[in-house]
Amino acid sequence: MNAVSSRSHSVFMLHLNGVNEDSGTVVEGALNLCDLAGSERLGRSGAGNDTKLLRETQAINKSLSCLGDVFTALSNGSSHVPFRNSKLTYLLQDCLSGDGKAMMFVNLSPTMESSNESLCSLRFAQRVNQVELGKATKHVSYAK
Repeated sequence: MNAVSSRSHSVFMLHLNGVNEDSGTVVEGALNLCDLAGSERLGRSGAGNDTKLLRETQAINKSLSCLGDVFTALSNGSSHVPFRNSKLTYLLQDCLSGDGKAMMFVNLSPTMESSNESLCSLRFAQRVNQVELGKATKHVSYAK
């Protein structure tokens, strides 16, 4: 396991507004960068009897599971997408609701002892790959 891991998700949201003063065109956009903590097997997490570490591991795994549920609902075209099941999915609701595009990178460990976690990560990425968010839309308005 990574000894210096932050053991948390990190979400960076940048909202941009651009104005063309000649034409009065206003363009809005957002960039969301998410660094997700990897799922962890309780046995490898080192949680043992440390309740704080155990709760952290469980919270990471729960939020990743909720994110997986969102991707499953989106890929199935469900009428209800469970964005409110975790803080992570609630934060990502706008960027996953069909107005934008998403890209995912998966980091894998080359070690044999991490092969189970790597396989889980690849399966998660395969689920994400099944999602069609639709065509990105431009957010343009005209100032008066």
